[in-house]
Order: sequence, then C-alpha cells, then structure tokens
Amino acid sequence: MKKTVVLGATDNPTRYAYKAVHRLQQSGFDVVPVGIKKSTVGGMPIITDLSQPVEDVDTVTLYVGPQNQPYWYDYIISLKPKRIIFNPGTENLELERLADDAGIETLHHCTLVMLASNSY
Repeated sequence: MKKTVVLGATDNPTRYAYKAVHRLQQSGFDVVPVGIKKSTVGGMPIITDLSQPVEDVDTVTLYVGPQNQPYWYDYIISLKPKRIIFNPGTENLELERLADDAGIETLHHCTLVMLASNSY
C-alpha cells in the first residue's frame, strides 16, 4: 500500500492530522507520523528528527499551515514523494513550485474525503 507521511501529526484527537493517521491505518496504508512534538499517535511514535530516514514515500499529506511550512521544505522534497496533498488551509504556492521543480505532483484535496470516497 502507499506509504504516507502525515506531516503535522499530533496526539490531539480533535485535530484532523490525528484523524487522518487513524483513517489511513484503518484503510490499510503504511503511515509515518511526523511532527514537532514527541508523542505517539495510532500506536506509533511521532518522528521529530528530520534526519531520520523514511524510504519509499508515496504521499505526503500536509497538516501544517503555510506560515510554518518553510521549516519543512527541504525535508518534504528529500522524501521524494510521488505526491503532496495540500489539505484545506495548507495551500502554499511556494511549496507547490518547489514540488513541481522536483517532479512531485500536488493536489488540493482533503485526505479524509479522499479516503471516504475511495479516491485516495
């Protein structure tokens, strides 16, 4: 299944990133939670060390607002995902251009809606 990095992962059950981790797991996807706070979500540790390698990434799904994304640019591009999903509120033309230059597809969509409609 498609390995998905959930960027902005959190242990807060009211956040969409938390829900996305759980829905992806329930749908059988290999999920890698990445965030800024050491914790766990879905029984997995949240990766906070950007030097920790993650191989064979199909998708990065963003739950980090555009104002906080520049910190993550190099990391996201280094993962060499096939696509980046800009969930509502994460749209960022600068990151889209970087992704395009790296040959990475970008989508403006909602991961939870995509999962619910079997279009993920």
